[in-house]
Amino acid sequence: MNNLNIYYSKDFKQQWDKLPKEIKNSAIEKEKLLKENFFHPSLRLHPLKGKLRGMWSMSVNMQYRIIIQLEEKIIVFVSIGKHDIYKNL
Repeated sequence: MNNLNIYYSKDFKQQWDKLPKEIKNSAIEKEKLLKENFFHPSLRLHPLKGKLRGMWSMSVNMQYRIIIQLEEKIIVFVSIGKHDIYKNL
């Protein structure tokens, strides 16, 4: 997917501000990779099920995830945090 537009939800921005610097740096690199190759294996991008159906999860590292919503060429970063962020959506 080329020419992706990425937007950040209010919740994402608030969560971002609380993250350690090294997680932010990793997330920035993963965002760049997402723009270059949407299905790159290191993103571990996969659709979510149940109450989160319609959203996707991508890995920042083994502990942190970014929850995203896709709409054609628009991506919304909904949430970022450890694996338990799924419970808060």
